Amino acid sequence: MLIADATGLGRGQFPTAFPEAVDGAGAVAPAFTRIRIQAAVARQDTRAGRAVVHLVWAGADRGGTYTDGRLTDIPFHHARGDGTWTPQPPTTTS
Repeated sequence: MLIADATGLGRGQFPTAFPEAVDGAGAVAPAFTRIRIQAAVARQDTRAGRAVVHLVWAGADRGGTYTDGRLTDIPFHHARGDGTWTPQPPTTTS
């Protein structure tokens, strides 16, 4: 999911997170390369059936600058009685 968000590749695999990728209209040029996850933690959200995965990652931007400590939160949701967690649109904070 982080790769799809940061690079634009594979977004069609996550239609709930990237609905624009389903019809092909939301094609995005890759923004990052050499992505490496540095830390991850998942926490239950205050709302029932929701969780948030906090990722700290590193990657090279389009200019080639490799930066550590980038942050992305990926929210997930599941319906009562359903064991499948569905990713929602991620939020990148830096």
